[in-house]
Amino acid sequence: MTVRILLTGISGQVGWELRRSLAPFGEVMVAGRDQLDLEDPSQVAERVRSIRPQIVVNPAAYTAVDRAESEPEAAQRVNAESVKAMADACAELDALMVHYSTDYVFDGSQTTPYKESDTPGPVSAYGRTKLDGERAIRASGCRHLILRTSWVYGARGKNFLLTMLRLANERDSLKVVADQFGAPTWSRTIADATAQLLRCIPLGATPPASLVHLTSAGRTTWHEFASRIVAGGSARQLTRAVPVLPITTAEFPTPAKRPAQSCLDGSLVSAVYGICMPDWQHALELCLDDMATRTSSIGR
Repeated sequence: MTVRILLTGISGQVGWELRRSLAPFGEVMVAGRDQLDLEDPSQVAERVRSIRPQIVVNPAAYTAVDRAESEPEAAQRVNAESVKAMADACAELDALMVHYSTDYVFDGSQTTPYKESDTPGPVSAYGRTKLDGERAIRASGCRHLILRTSWVYGARGKNFLLTMLRLANERDSLKVVADQFGAPTWSRTIADATAQLLRCIPLGATPPASLVHLTSAGRTTWHEFASRIVAGGSARQLTRAVPVLPITTAEFPTPAKRPAQSCLDGSLVSAVYGICMPDWQHALELCLDDMATRTSSIGR
């Protein structure tokens, strides 16, 4: 039997990678913004019901963390209300819903990596709306798998990696926050791990763990992440080599507050599903290699 999968957010960095990773599973029905308007929850539910998928994979989200502070209603519609509509439709169809959440559901006050059992306490509108989405999925009663990840980057879309590569070409030095800790996670490893997770869940079954943390292994700061991006990017002729200077969060105020420490404990996904995520430095090198290869092939 061919499995029908509805994949949202295909223009985003995770959605674009998922389109490739999920292809071997069956018929992947893709839905970009023109086919699935997340600003309209009722339209979302109708679309899911009309497709009648057995699995819904939803990486689509309102991810503009700072803009969400001035547009909380828009973030709530996309990250919570449309997620509720999607989950309710999945419950009606007995479809499995795979959904992505964020380290920003935590306040960052904990000194050790957060486990799935730790109490959330978001400090931004983005984090609050993502947590509301998680709660809506659980309340719907649908079979679900919520994957919390962090500091997502990739070769397309808008993300920290591409911003640093661009700015290093434009400026003589960069100043980057050095007192926020987390785990940068390549969008491709998220997509490939999602495919591995689905292989562990028989069609029609309930996931043995419905909330897991899925991030690269290791811990770093935005400053160290930026330094390795510039060093690796310049070595591959993707950008210039410029100094990356450490600054404090206080020296770089933003509309949205960020958690000071948002590392997530990945031991549960390893214990239950047998998935071990790569170290963040190794994944970054693979991503930069991939970008360099594509750049050189385009040049030819």
